[in-house]
Order: sequence, then structure tokens, then C-alpha cells
Amino acid sequence: MPSNKSIMLVRLLRSVLGIWAALVFTATLLISGILYFLIFSTASKNNAPHIAHRIVSRAWARVLFLCYGIRLKVKNKEVLDNKTVYVFAANHRSMLDIPAYALACNHTFRFLAKAELMKIPVLGYIIRQLYIPVERKNKAARAKSMENMHRSLQQGISVFICPEGTRNKTENLLLSFHDGAFRLAISAQVPLAVLTILNSGVLLSPNRPIELKPGTIQCIWSPPIDTKGMTESDIPTLKEMVIELMEKELKASADLRK
Repeated sequence: MPSNKSIMLVRLLRSVLGIWAALVFTATLLISGILYFLIFSTASKNNAPHIAHRIVSRAWARVLFLCYGIRLKVKNKEVLDNKTVYVFAANHRSMLDIPAYALACNHTFRFLAKAELMKIPVLGYIIRQLYIPVERKNKAARAKSMENMHRSLQQGISVFICPEGTRNKTENLLLSFHDGAFRLAISAQVPLAVLTILNSGVLLSPNRPIELKPGTIQCIWSPPIDTKGMTESDIPTLKEMVIELMEKELKASADLRK
């Protein structure tokens, strides 16, 4: 069993790496913000999101992971059709998940994000251009965000939602799921693609977000679920299907670590 001194040393080293990661993120955020501004100022409204995702978002994610010492393994990526618009649903335990989502598939997509994040300098501009903001406590704002998500799908841009609504800081495999992702997929009659992220919370805990550890994050795609013919009454069933898919992968990962 490791001694208290060795544990403290490991935590110190992880904190130093975490501070380095924060500095890297801040520097690259400024550079990426400028590039996003140039793209959205010069490219057409229809093309700008695709260009921004392909040229900036994915490159930014790669740079972050390279500087953090994070490797990414994506499994079953072939189950996705590059020409199909999806509602993506993924679990969420760590801030490392966001760049992992960007690299896990080739699709252009918009995240559903908390509206208060738009108040952050530079990051707020990026969120206004690439994300769909929502005020979860405001019923009218939630309805407006649903309209915006439908519009995004109609424009050929997928939507990425974390059904848990926030980072999972508990010992449970998953938090309770909100209905939004499932209601959107059914009402738009587009397939729901399920992504399970493994090990991100081990490398960067949601409870100690300054302590970073190099390592490997694994992203596992499940075969997309066809929602054609489903109605709102099928939301509980669809939600349970996604929970079972994610829990299966999470339990298998936990068993391997034993």
C-alpha cells in the first residue's frame, strides 16, 4: 500500500500538470478564438460551422491532448455514416470529455451548453457560434433551445447532448438522464448515436479538476438507434436502451481494472 508521502507526491505532480494544462488551455483558447472569429466573419453562414469544426475544433482538441499527455482510442467509429445527421448522446464525467467528443467522430455538431458559459470572455463568443445555449430552469428558454436544435438538424448539423446534464461527480456509473436528447431524436425522427467515454474521470477527476494524469481515454460507439416511427410515449424506452448500452461498457471497463 502506498505511503502517505508517496500519495502526496503523486498529487503534487498531478497538480503541477494540472496547472500546466490550465495555462495551455488559456493560451490555445485565445488563438482558437481568433481563428473562429476569422472563419465566422468570412465564411458563409452555412459553411462556417463545418469549416470551424474541421479546421479549428478538432485541431484544438489534438493540441490539448498532446500537451496533456492524453491518448485517445476510438472504437466502432465505423458504425457512423458520415452523411447522416444524428443526435449524439454521451456520458460526462470530466472536462477532458469535451475535446474527446470533438475527436470521436467526423461529423460537424453543436453542443447543448449552459447559457451562463456565454458570459466567459472569448469562450462565450465560441459558445455563441458553435453551441446551442440553454437556461435549464427557464421553461421558455428550454423550448427555444429545442427549436434551435431542430433547426440545426434541418441544416445538416448534428446535435451533441449529455443526458446527465452535468459532470457525474458520484460513484454511480451514471447520473439520472434528462429527456431532452431522446425527445429531440424522436421528434426530429433522426437516429440516436450513443458514445460511452471511459477513463476520463480517472485522468481528471470532476472532484479534483486541478489534478491531471497522463493516460488513455477510450471512446466506444454503439450502433445508432433508429427512431423512425417512435413517438413521445417511447421516450422512457429509448432512454432505458441508452442507459443499458452505456452501463454495459462502463461495467466492462470497471471489471477489467479489477
